This record gives sequence, structure tokens and C-alpha cells, in this order.
Amino acid sequence: MISVERVKTVNPELMQAIQNLFPQLTKYSPVPDDMAIIEIVNSQASSLWIAKNAECDIVGMLSLAIYRTTTGVHAWIEDVVVDQHFRRQGIAEQLTMAAIDYARKNRAKAISLTSRPSREAANQLYLNIGFQLVETNLYRMNLS
Repeated sequence: MISVERVKTVNPELMQAIQNLFPQLTKYSPVPDDMAIIEIVNSQASSLWIAKNAECDIVGMLSLAIYRTTTGVHAWIEDVVVDQHFRRQGIAEQLTMAAIDYARKNRAKAISLTSRPSREAANQLYLNIGFQLVETNLYRMNLS
């Protein structure tokens, strides 16, 4: 059984889980430190979600941003990762559905995310739960 919850406090268990999960997410960014996680948890615009197994081990996480622009309230999912030993058990779906529900309750008109084409299982999951592939150009400028 998996439970999904929004992180309300930062503790050593959470930081250890992030240390374990983050390298499975990306090799291009350093593991966030305690202060970075505290800022996310205390932010009104962003939140961190975790999935725990029956033994209460953190086995997945997701970041969610909800923000207002002149066109309305928007939501964006980032950094979805499930521990490699627990994949293909519906955990990413549970995390994503919790984020969708929270965004809906916070009046977001849409929720967006990106996923590399090589992540075939993730892309299929997003399509299966109702996301649509959008024809767009994503531009990025690295500032650091």
C-alpha cells in the first residue's frame, strides 16, 4: 500500500530520501540541500509531495508549483521520481493524481509538465491519465 502526502516539515528521513532519489532523477543538477527543501516546503507557490510504502519508507517524490499570471492560475509538475526498486507499481500515477487534485482545489485552470521522449513509460502514463501532448516550443535560458 502506498500513501501520498504533501511535505509539511523537513526532517532527516526526508533529506535522506531526497539524497537517494535525486540521482535517479537527474545527473545535471546537484542534490538540493536542507535550505532549498525548507524553502520549497515553506513556499506558498511550490510544494513537495512524497510517496511512502507500507513500511513508511519514502519511495517517490514530486514537486508542484501553482502560480498566478494575468491569464489565471496555472500549475506545473516537476521532478517526478520513483525509486528504481519500486517502479511500475502505480506510484508515479498516485503522486501525479495527488498533485492534480491539489491544483484543482487551488483553482488552477490547467496543469502542465514536460517529460523527455526517451521516458516512454512516463509519457504513456501522462497520456493515460488525461494529459495531452501540446504542440509548442519550450525555450530555456540557463542563468547559472
